[in-house]
Amino acid sequence: MELFHTSYFALFLIILIGFIIGRIKIKGISLDVSAVIFVALVFGHFGIIIPKDFQYLGLVLFIFTIGIQSGPGFFESFKKNGRELTVLANILILSSGVITFLIYYFFHIDKNLSVGLLTGSLTSTPGLAAAIDTTGSPLASIGYGIGYPFGVIGVILYVTLLPRFLKIKIKAEEKKYKEEILTNYPEISRKNFIVDNENVINKSLQELNIRFMTKAVISRIMHNGIVVTPDPKTVLQKGDIIRAVGTEEALERVKLLIGHETDKEIQLSDKYDIRSVLVTNKDVVKKTLGELDIINAYNATITRVRRTGINISPSPSFKLQFGDKLIIVSRKENMDEVSRVFGDDNSKLSSTDFFPIALGVILGILVGKLSINIGSFTFGLGLTGGILLVALTLGRTGKTGPVMWTMTGAANQLLRQFGLLFFLAAVGTSAGSSLVETFKNYGVELFVYGIIITLLPMIITTFIARKFLKINILSLLGILTGSMTSTPGLAAIDNMTDTDAASIAYATVYPIAMVLLIIVVQILSLL
Repeated sequence: MELFHTSYFALFLIILIGFIIGRIKIKGISLDVSAVIFVALVFGHFGIIIPKDFQYLGLVLFIFTIGIQSGPGFFESFKKNGRELTVLANILILSSGVITFLIYYFFHIDKNLSVGLLTGSLTSTPGLAAAIDTTGSPLASIGYGIGYPFGVIGVILYVTLLPRFLKIKIKAEEKKYKEEILTNYPEISRKNFIVDNENVINKSLQELNIRFMTKAVISRIMHNGIVVTPDPKTVLQKGDIIRAVGTEEALERVKLLIGHETDKEIQLSDKYDIRSVLVTNKDVVKKTLGELDIINAYNATITRVRRTGINISPSPSFKLQFGDKLIIVSRKENMDEVSRVFGDDNSKLSSTDFFPIALGVILGILVGKLSINIGSFTFGLGLTGGILLVALTLGRTGKTGPVMWTMTGAANQLLRQFGLLFFLAAVGTSAGSSLVETFKNYGVELFVYGIIITLLPMIITTFIARKFLKINILSLLGILTGSMTSTPGLAAIDNMTDTDAASIAYATVYPIAMVLLIIVVQILSLL
């Protein structure tokens, strides 16, 4: 049929069938979007090939969007709280690379096929992209297709059964984790205090430097029954009642500095307003609250900042990010102006500027073209590595002058899915032509090797995490799924616990594992 040989018709037909198959669930397990590559393998076997231009377009979009989203997490993971998680991710990826090399060396499996088997066993599509870019062989795609099914199922089974095997109660681990979280991110609350410390009476907030001394924010003051939002020149009088917002520790310092706590409420005057304001103005992104100085400019107070689900007590040195949510108290006549300063435009959270995307991709391609010569050895990042490195850096930078490198979650997900579908369909049809011949040569043997590459690194990582680092089982499960780049595995964990421990660990190690696996793939391809 002539339509099947029309590239765009075949492309979208493969995607359509892939989505239908991907949504089929057997005992809660599905192939999801990766079903597209298996459909493409069948189409390729029958001689229907998608042009490589679609492959490279998909690759560029997929890798760039992953890098932009992962940038902050990638660099943050090197900080103190992420070191142990990073070490474990490195152990898992490096051990999988060593196991793959041993299989290639001792069992004489084609090198390109082995590299593809590694990426499939770790369910890493970016790894597959790097393998195809480095090897230029369709065998990498075939290896991925062979290793992927157990890569999905094996991770889900492993993380689901691990707590039972280790005889660990999830509820007990949840309690322990919540106690740790309260230490790292203390809950923010508010209390009222009566000014009765002789040392602060008749002194201004600027003189007392309360924000620096206590780490709490004074959001309102009642003097002789009149409630106001304070500014640095506000003078405290004996008997005034203040409202402070901060952690329990910060509020305890306020009590010592100001006076005893009271249950008497401070009702805000109808002249004042409290509003939740979104940071969507590019001009204030990366600026500190001290630089903006809205307390002097508008007599407005920011009492807390909500970022990625966490309430943060603001300080003058706090740097704003696009999408932060600020709780602001201000006089009503000033509130609209304060909102305009920060943007507060919901529509901007769902809009996408293609200029930084195009510029970032061009920079990534140029960086990928650079190479380093050491004797007879030449090393270059290639298309995948160049775009990934630039995207990670830009994602971490966030903003350069008027250019915002960050993307909204919805826009990122759409472009990533678009790129991934094009990429999988193109590489799948390219690999499909030699699929049958590979099975004739290797048969079930490759599936066994794929199972080994999937399970053995997770077992090694689990042993080290529990024996030497004493990692909480919830965080460990997130480390395992993040290192294996297994979103289905993370979904399985979410059904086991009410905490976000696994999700945080997953987000921390995922970019590290993804980048390291790409490096391992390139090294194995050059051996």
